[in-house]
Amino acid sequence: MDLTYTEEEEAFRAGLRGWLAEALPKLPPKPSPDDWPGRRAYDTAWQRTLYDAGYGEVHWDASPTRRLIFLEETEKAGAPYVGANFVGLLHAGPTIASEGTPEQRARWLPPMLRGDEVWCQGFSEPDAGSDLASLRTRAWRDGDDYVVSGSKIWTSHAEVADWCELLVRTTPVSAQVPKHRGITWLALPMDAPGITVRPLRTLAGSAEFAEVFLDEVRVPVANRVGAENDGWRVTMVTLSFERGTAFVGEVVACRRLLGELARAARANGRWDDPVLRRGLGRLGAEFAALWRLTQWNVSEAQRTGGVPGVGGSVFKLRYSHARQELYDAAARVLGPGALDLDEPWTRERLSSLSYTIAAGTSQIQRNIVAERILGLPKGR
Repeated sequence: MDLTYTEEEEAFRAGLRGWLAEALPKLPPKPSPDDWPGRRAYDTAWQRTLYDAGYGEVHWDASPTRRLIFLEETEKAGAPYVGANFVGLLHAGPTIASEGTPEQRARWLPPMLRGDEVWCQGFSEPDAGSDLASLRTRAWRDGDDYVVSGSKIWTSHAEVADWCELLVRTTPVSAQVPKHRGITWLALPMDAPGITVRPLRTLAGSAEFAEVFLDEVRVPVANRVGAENDGWRVTMVTLSFERGTAFVGEVVACRRLLGELARAARANGRWDDPVLRRGLGRLGAEFAALWRLTQWNVSEAQRTGGVPGVGGSVFKLRYSHARQELYDAAARVLGPGALDLDEPWTRERLSSLSYTIAAGTSQIQRNIVAERILGLPKGR
């Protein structure tokens, strides 16, 4: 395993840095966090700018190492995050690139890269909890269509999405069909008749999630990614990208925020607290280790064909807790100001509480680490 960058990769980094230095000052002001139509317009315009500059394909056509450099440099430069394009670029896109047919890749990938179409994620269900395989949304064949009925919850960006990566049950659970089988991965057009979207407001005040109700919605069989009843395997590809690379830019952001926090502590006198200093130092070491783990995961993905492995679960487990600890430290630095909901640090602290639940809870990640890395027996 080699964690150093080649001359070609360093040249890519230098070119990207130069382009960002020219492009970022031309950006308009960011819209309000609650203005999702405005955020969609802002995020897709930035994606189009990247596409026109030749960086649109970096999320799945480039090597994992170039993708890592891209995420590292854009975050360091303060470039816009993927935002409304999160599911398309970091989940659905890599999955379709890996598992889709040539026709599916030609239909869905270019509009994602150009910022023309936004995707949402229809995985979670009200009664499934952390057990994704317990989903109940049903789909049955009727000619060249699937007919889908059920409901989803915590559907990211559903309010402004054109497409949804949707998991449905195509074969009921039985003694012969365990719950991890009988699942199918579909691309659902969000303007299809029978779809109702109800936005959900989070603790941090954002409405990035929604409930989605599906009442006999017709989805062409041609929109199925992978084989019928093979959706669990396809979903593992999606989740491997989510846990393996989707949070890479956020680690860079956390290291930058840690520096800002230290400067704020020096300015308001809290730096004199030795307990606080030790805590910030330990977090600095933690994020440095997470970055090296990210490099290892990316190196392994490049060696094994591009799909991140179960090392992503180790990263997700530790990163989500470290992020919460970072914002707990911020609250100690800010003091009473940490209760002000108009402070970005406060909103981010509230948002950080979701990280040990989103993208698979910490309990789920521990099970994966125990079974697939440590080789421990499965629990009942």
